Amino acid sequence: MEAKKLVQRIGDKKVVVNPPWPTFKEKEIDRIYDLPYTRLPHPRYNNKGVIPAYEMIRHSINIHRGCFGGCTFCTISAHQGKFIASRSEKSVLREVEKVTEMPDFKGYISDLGGPSANMYKMKGIHEEICRKCKRPSCIFPSVCKNLDINHKPMLDLYEKVRHNPKVKKAFIGSGIRYDMILENTNDKEVNANNRKYLREVIKHHVSGRLKVAPEHSSDEVLKFMRKPSFKLFEELNQEFIKINKEEKLNQQLIPYFISSHPGSKSEDMANLAIQTKDMNFKLEQVQDFTPTPMTLATVVYYSGYHPYTMEQIYTARNKNAKEQQRQFFFWYKKEFRNKIIRDLKAKGREDLVKQLFSKKQNNDTK
Repeated sequence: MEAKKLVQRIGDKKVVVNPPWPTFKEKEIDRIYDLPYTRLPHPRYNNKGVIPAYEMIRHSINIHRGCFGGCTFCTISAHQGKFIASRSEKSVLREVEKVTEMPDFKGYISDLGGPSANMYKMKGIHEEICRKCKRPSCIFPSVCKNLDINHKPMLDLYEKVRHNPKVKKAFIGSGIRYDMILENTNDKEVNANNRKYLREVIKHHVSGRLKVAPEHSSDEVLKFMRKPSFKLFEELNQEFIKINKEEKLNQQLIPYFISSHPGSKSEDMANLAIQTKDMNFKLEQVQDFTPTPMTLATVVYYSGYHPYTMEQIYTARNKNAKEQQRQFFFWYKKEFRNKIIRDLKAKGREDLVKQLFSKKQNNDTK
């Protein structure tokens, strides 16, 4: 593990400080993951029945660490670093073999991923530029031109795992950053590999439901989150439908959304409900914003101000305000209908009521 010294000037003195995170080399991260782990829960859990968290990850494999997404509500870059530390293909395949030898293995790897599923082997084309860069995200507001987003290493790895005779299916359970897949680079080969990656995941590596995280539909809120425009999710949805038809599949696209994120208002949530309804979605995978230490969003949540601009930002904090936003996820349930109508009318937004509860609705909901 390479931890370069950083020098910071405090007053008239130069002080050596620890870097915010270490940089793992491939051999170093391989050495960590190649240790003889038991892959079992801590002994203190003996005879305590089923452990849900363990059931979810017992046959999963982590192929890399770190995330350069820089989302304002996420702490992964603070915990694991902004730069991706990837295992070698040989190390991952060795662990696949170990998992297949577990006595309870039935042929299904629950996840072959990382903090974000599709950042394996990705790094700066010219890494010396990355070391000087102060952008909190390598892919927002646009994908950095110095970032190699070629999905070919993952395509090669997935294919080798699929060809293991003991593996019936290897699922990709980690979140996929579709903004990198849909990015139009100047390299036609990279573009082709990235589109092929989406097709291969849909065809071979999901259990009927592909989960992605647009998080919101308001471009203003998304900008604050450092997430791509909702238009990109609409493009993904069309591509997903197209691939399903071509491959004769009947899968679902499952989007994740957050309510009460700093900057989000009830009107934004109403528009989210309208837009997802128009796309024939009935939302299931949703959550209310939870303040998390070391994130920009949490600073705004507690202070009410954006620390970079000192702009005052609205944030739903109390229980009523949070419930008022969350109810829009479930506009299709009778118990929320009257309350939503009452809240929107109180804000003078009968136009949103008409759009959300109009009788014209496609019955082919997801």
